[in-house]
Amino acid sequence: MDTPLHWIAFTSFVVIAVALDLTVFRGRARKATMLEALLWSAVWIALAIAFGLWMLYQYGRQPALEYFTGYVIEKALSVDNLFVFLVLFRVFAVAEEYQQRVLSYGILGALVMRGAMIAAGAALLERFAWILYVFGAFIIVVGLHMLLTGMRESHPEKNFLVRYFGRHLRLTEEYRGEKFFVKEAGEWFATPLFLVLVVVEVTDVTFAVDSIPAVFGITRDPFIVFTSNVFAVLGLRALYFLLAGVLEKLAYIKVALALILIFVGAKMIAEPWLHIPVGVSLAVVMAMLAAAVIVSLLVRRKGQRHTATEAAETEKVHGRN
Repeated sequence: MDTPLHWIAFTSFVVIAVALDLTVFRGRARKATMLEALLWSAVWIALAIAFGLWMLYQYGRQPALEYFTGYVIEKALSVDNLFVFLVLFRVFAVAEEYQQRVLSYGILGALVMRGAMIAAGAALLERFAWILYVFGAFIIVVGLHMLLTGMRESHPEKNFLVRYFGRHLRLTEEYRGEKFFVKEAGEWFATPLFLVLVVVEVTDVTFAVDSIPAVFGITRDPFIVFTSNVFAVLGLRALYFLLAGVLEKLAYIKVALALILIFVGAKMIAEPWLHIPVGVSLAVVMAMLAAAVIVSLLVRRKGQRHTATEAAETEKVHGRN
């Protein structure tokens, strides 16, 4: 499966997709509509599913299951990225019409960096098989940390690189449209939008350190790890605009993401003694995500009913007085 032809063909597809996204599909600076976000999310998910079905036809059930499981894990963990992006754009007051540009170039950088990280991880696993246990332990620690601190407020403006660039770069005081750099009085200046892009890239690398080892816990095939990562990342921008208004309503989604990491890490460590089929892993991941969404919506609905009841009782009291 892992042949040079596959790598060349898939990389060519990625280059063409990113080029079209940056030049044709994104268009002028404007706010992304819900319909556009829905359509593009559907397109990227359909392409990811089509690729998985091709893998099923070409190589059989096991590689296809590994791909779909890796894709679902990456897609699920990318939701945590979206939480940070939401906070980031609010903290830096990025206008909605400029958020597309930041996410587009952020995705381009993410694809390059993730490719390098996957290559490094595959090389390490090939030379040092025991590194898989290190990955597993690391993922469990990350999952526990997310479980215990996941609900704390994020402060992306306190990021070290943001503070460093803020001190050492010539920055404009205000945004200059969707430009990252501008030339004024014969000198080049970075805009605050460039700092936002830096945080987006750093955030993705941070999350990739968690998520890429998790996919290696499902499969050792670098091509499957890479393709599942790429399809999850390519649809990230559309997913952000689709879920931006819903994310804060899913109060328990981070709990599910933390449990998924802990499950995958435990699976990696226990593999020599307890083999969990990939199909079972996929079912567990999907069940955790579904449970988180259902519980979040039920708790929110219960809270809304409680608030409405309190408001009605208060109104009755005021009416009597």
